[in-house]
Amino acid sequence: MVHITKNTKRSEVLELAAPCQCPKCNSGCTFGSGLLAGDDIKRIVSFLGLSENEAKEKYFEEVEHFNRKMLRPKVVKEGKPYGRCIFFDGACTIHEVKPLQCRTSMQCKDYGEDLAKWFMVNYIIDPHDPESIRQYALYLKTNSALPDAA
Repeated sequence: MVHITKNTKRSEVLELAAPCQCPKCNSGCTFGSGLLAGDDIKRIVSFLGLSENEAKEKYFEEVEHFNRKMLRPKVVKEGKPYGRCIFFDGACTIHEVKPLQCRTSMQCKDYGEDLAKWFMVNYIIDPHDPESIRQYALYLKTNSALPDAA
């Protein structure tokens, strides 16, 4: 049994989240895209051979989660209220450098939900922002937290 907490090291999480393009893991790519964190933008723009500004204009959009503005790959909606990641064309076209949230999204593993929560508490929620904490508290009323997340 895998035990993931807020304090699980990023290197350990990445070992658990081995690159996967199975149908379960790819299904999330058809309903949205992952948030960028850390050096994601630098790795992606280098892979695409574009400047950061060119890539942001063409491929990324700003969204807000738990009172934090973050970038994610644009979502191609095609007449629906949801859509696929701009980098998904039957498979991830930037798989080698995809965002950290995408790399830790392992729907084929029994610990996939814990990986998603690990990303949330370590990269989205701002522990120094009362509004971020308030929104997270509302989220927790209908969802469970990771151990050591509070």
